[in-house]
Amino acid sequence: MPRIGIVLSGCGVYDGAEIHEAVLSMYYLKKYGNELLIMAPNVDQAHVVNHLTGEVEQGQKRNVLVESARIARGNITDISEVTVDDFDALLFPGGFGAAKNLVSFAFDGVKCSINPDVKRLIKATVDAKKPLAAVCIAPVVVAKALEDSGVKAKLTIGNDAGTANAINAMGAEHIESPVKEVIIDAHLNIITNPAYMLAADIAEVGEAIKKTMQALTGMVNNLTAGC
Repeated sequence: MPRIGIVLSGCGVYDGAEIHEAVLSMYYLKKYGNELLIMAPNVDQAHVVNHLTGEVEQGQKRNVLVESARIARGNITDISEVTVDDFDALLFPGGFGAAKNLVSFAFDGVKCSINPDVKRLIKATVDAKKPLAAVCIAPVVVAKALEDSGVKAKLTIGNDAGTANAINAMGAEHIESPVKEVIIDAHLNIITNPAYMLAADIAEVGEAIKKTMQALTGMVNNLTAGC
């Protein structure tokens, strides 16, 4: 049974992983016959946001791995302990945590930093030609990880001009896309979809995630069948 690595960035859209995207991805991946290896960095969040008010809670601290464990029901691994040999494909749900805790894109734009273990796994996944999927804002994480690699990945976050320009500036190629379409870079085995960058509600994002997980599972099965 294929094993899909899922990188979470906390718990909650404003300062962590987008919960709908993460849970729907887990659901469809399991439904389509995959095992899950859920992981997150063992680091402090960039900040804590009150999801009722949308305001930053000054002075509060939360840990990305601990918060991500809420979504994983405790079955989660420190990303520093994971290697590319531990999974058949890698997935990044969205949420501001991807742009705040995995990279600092939400604060620093193109000049953002990236978590070293996140960068290590993305580069190793691409080098091994294993499938990699990213939804919502998470393609910026992929673009940053591959920025200095000479690889030009085709990615989408939908149609936000500022983010698209940043992805291009980091050396990737942004492809404008509606939420109902999945963009596949067949050369690099990278799959992206806008999800909540464009989706109006959970029903619409659910259909987008379903198509993305179908594409990811199909790619994994095709590649592993040839082994």
